[in-house]
Amino acid sequence: MVKELVFGLAGGLGLFIYGIHLMGEGLQNAAGDKLRRLLKALTKNTYLGIIVGTFITAIIQSSSATTVMVVGFVNAGLMTLQQSIGVIFGANIGTTVTAQIIAFKLTALALPAIAIGTCLYLFIHKRFWRFLGLFILGFGVLFLGLQIMTSTVKPLAQNQAVRDIFIAFSHNPFLGIVTGAAVTAIFQSSSVTTGMVIALSSLGLLDLRAAIPLIFGCNIGTCVTALLASLGTNITARRTALAHILFNVMVTLIFIPTLPFYYKIIMLTSSDIARQVANAHTLFNVIGTLIMTPFVGLYVKIVTRILPGKEIIVDTQPKFLEKHLLQTPLVALDAAIKETIRMAELAQSMMGDAMKGFLKGDSKALEMISKKEVVLDNLQEAIADYLMELMQKEISPDIAKKIPALLHSINDIERIGDHSENLLELAERKIISDLPFTQEAIQELQEMFSLVDRMAERIIKGLDTNDINEAKIVLELEDQVNRLTQQLRENHIDRLSEGKCKVLSGIVFLDMVSNYEKIADHLTNVAQAVAGKLQWVHEDDV
Repeated sequence: MVKELVFGLAGGLGLFIYGIHLMGEGLQNAAGDKLRRLLKALTKNTYLGIIVGTFITAIIQSSSATTVMVVGFVNAGLMTLQQSIGVIFGANIGTTVTAQIIAFKLTALALPAIAIGTCLYLFIHKRFWRFLGLFILGFGVLFLGLQIMTSTVKPLAQNQAVRDIFIAFSHNPFLGIVTGAAVTAIFQSSSVTTGMVIALSSLGLLDLRAAIPLIFGCNIGTCVTALLASLGTNITARRTALAHILFNVMVTLIFIPTLPFYYKIIMLTSSDIARQVANAHTLFNVIGTLIMTPFVGLYVKIVTRILPGKEIIVDTQPKFLEKHLLQTPLVALDAAIKETIRMAELAQSMMGDAMKGFLKGDSKALEMISKKEVVLDNLQEAIADYLMELMQKEISPDIAKKIPALLHSINDIERIGDHSENLLELAERKIISDLPFTQEAIQELQEMFSLVDRMAERIIKGLDTNDINEAKIVLELEDQVNRLTQQLRENHIDRLSEGKCKVLSGIVFLDMVSNYEKIADHLTNVAQAVAGKLQWVHEDDV
C-alpha cells in the first residue's frame, strides 16, 4: 500500500511538473524571441507592465521564469526598478491561468492530447506547429499526471487520520501558509502547489478554509526562484527580487484578517471546489495588484530604503533618431551620424573597461562591458532601421551613397564591442586563474591599447567634424599597430624561450594582442569611410 502510494504520487507529480514544463517550452519556442523583445519594449509604465507580465506568464506558464527574466533585464540596466514592479504584478496574475486550466477537470482529454501533440511535434516540421504540438503534449501529460495523483490519493480520503492532518490547515491558516510556501519553494513552481491543492480539494481531503491559506503560501514560496537568480547581481536587480517577495507577503498580510469574508466571496464564484480554489488564487493576485498599483512610487521607496545603494541604469535607447526628421533627409542623416558617434564612444569605453579590468581586476568595469554590449546591439539595430526608412524617402544621390557606408560603419563598431567582450573573457580568465604576467608584457599590452584607443578617439573626431585628416591619422596609426603586433609576438616568443612566461599566460597575452589588432582593423574600415566623406574608398586612394 505504502509503496504504491509513494510511487503513484511521485510518478504522477513528476508527469504533472513535466507537463507544465512542456507547455511553457512549447509556447515559448512557438513565439520565438518575440516574448523577450515584447517584455523589453512594452514596459514603459506600470500599467503596461502589468498587462505584459500577465500575458507572457500566461504563455510560458511560470511566474518564476518571467521574474527571473525581469531580474536579468534589470541587472543588465535595461529596465528600471519601477518598470519591473509592474511586470512582477502581472506575472502573479498570469501564473493563475494554469490553476484555471486544471480546474476544468479535463483528464479525459489527457491521452488524446498526448497523441495529437506527439504527432505534431514529431511529424510536422514547421516551427510554429511543431512547438504547438509540444504545448498540446504538455497539456496531456499534465492532466495524466494529475489523474494518477488523484487516483493514488483517493483511498486516503476515507482514512480519518489523514483527514485530521488536512483539517488542521482549516483551524490554523498560518500553518497552511507556511506549508504552501515551503512546498512551492521546493518545487519552485506555484502551479505545482495549486495543482496538488485542487486535486486534494476535489477528493474532499481539503475544504476551502484549508485550501486558501495553502494558496496564499504558494504565492510567497514562488519568490524563491527570483531570489536565487538575484544572487551576485547588482543592487537594482536584488531590489527587484525583494519587491517580488514583499508584494506577496504584504498582500497575504492584508488578506489574513479578511479570511472569513474572503471564504464567502469565493464560495459565491462557483459550486465546484476545484474552481473555487482556482478563483481564490486568481482573485488574490488581481485584488492585491489593484491595491498595490496606486502606491508603486511609495513601494519603490520602501524597497530602496531596505536595500540602499546607487541604481545602475544604462541608457539603451537612441537619443537622436527622431522619426519626424525623416521628412528632412539631410537632417535625418546627421542624426544617424550623431547616433553612430555615440556608438563609437560606447565601444571605446568598453575597450577601456576591459583594460581596466585586466590590469586592476576591477569587476565593476568588467560588468559594465556586458551591459554596454547590449546597448551597442540595440543602437546598431535602431540606426540600421532608421537608415533603411530614410532610403525609402526621396533622397539626393549624395545621401544615397552615404547610407551604405554608414551601415557598414555601424557594423564595424558593433564588432569592436564583440572583441571587447572577448577581452572581458580574457581578463576574467587572468583573474580567476591568477595568471602571472611580466612587467614587460603588461607594458606592451598598455602600449597596444594606447595606440588602438588613439585610433578610436580620432575616428570619433572624424565622424563629428567630417575631417579627412583625422581619418588619415587613423590609417597611419593602423600601420603602427600592425608593426607593434608583429614585434609583440616576437617578444613573447623570446620570453617563452627564456622561461619568463607561463604557457597559459602566453595564450592570454597573444589573444589580447590579436583582439586589439582586429579592433584596429574595424576602426580602419570606419576611417576609410570617413576619408571618402562616408563613401567607400580603398586605403591606397586616400
